Amino acid sequence: MRIWQADFYRRPLKNPEGQNMWELLICASDDSFVYEVRCPQSEASIDWLVFQLQKAAEGNLPNKIQVFRPQSFNLISGAGEKLGIEVEATRRTPILKEELKKRAKNFPNYDPIAVEKLPPSALKEDLWGEEWRFGTILAGDLIDFASDRPIPILDLPESLHPIELGLASDVTVPGVVIYGGRQSMRLARWLAEQKPFSLNYIPTEAGRSGGLILEAGSVDRWVFATFEDEEFASAAQKYEDRKINSNGLHFLLVQPDDSEVTHTGMWLLKDE
Repeated sequence: MRIWQADFYRRPLKNPEGQNMWELLICASDDSFVYEVRCPQSEASIDWLVFQLQKAAEGNLPNKIQVFRPQSFNLISGAGEKLGIEVEATRRTPILKEELKKRAKNFPNYDPIAVEKLPPSALKEDLWGEEWRFGTILAGDLIDFASDRPIPILDLPESLHPIELGLASDVTVPGVVIYGGRQSMRLARWLAEQKPFSLNYIPTEAGRSGGLILEAGSVDRWVFATFEDEEFASAAQKYEDRKINSNGLHFLLVQPDDSEVTHTGMWLLKDE
C-alpha cells in the first residue's frame, strides 16, 4: 500500500502582495519522497490541491493520505474524494512532523506541529469498565504477548515495536489494563473507532490525585479515569517515569476480567 503523510496549512510567510502563504508538504511513509509547493491563501482550495496531488503522484496516486492537522483535513479529504484516495486523520505522522520541524528552524517562535488542545470530554457511563490497574510487560515480550493470544482487536503499528524504537529487551514497558466485564467488547470497539494515541497521567497541583487522559484521533481527548488517592497518584507517577525509560512507548489492554484467560483489545501507544 502506498501511503503519504501530508500537511496543507499557512506558514509564517507572505508574498510580495502581503498575502499569507500556504504550503503543501507531502512525505512518503517510507521516507522516500518529499514534495513541497506553496500558494497564496486566496488560492488555497480543493481544486488547487487536486492539481498538486496529481502532479506530485506523476501517475501513481497513493492509496491513503494521513493528515494530523484538523485544519488541513477537510481540504485534503475533499481532494482525496475527487481522486479516489482514502484520507485518514491521525496524529501518527512521524516522518512528516520531523520534516516540518526541520524546516521550521528558519522561523523563530513558530511551532509547525502545534494544534489546539481541546478540553477532555467525559467518557460515557455505559463504556466504563468494572476496574482498571497499571501494568507492565518487558519490551522483549510485548509483541509475543499479543501474537500468542487470540485478541480480537489489535493495533500494534510496526513503527512502535520495541525493536524499531531501539529498546532493549529488558526495558519495562508500562501500560493500563482495563477489566471491562460485560462491556469489554463494547469498550474495545469504541476505542478502535477513536484511534488511541497516548494515555497520560495528569496530576492535580498537590500531586495527590489526578486522572488519566486518553489522547485519540487527531484532537480528541477523553477523561479515562480519575482518582483521589495518594497510592494511585504514586503509581500513576511511576507509570509516567517508566514511559520516559521506554521512549514514550506504553500500552492499553482491555479484557473481561483478571483471569488472564481472555483478552479483548490491545493498543501500542506512544507520546510525541
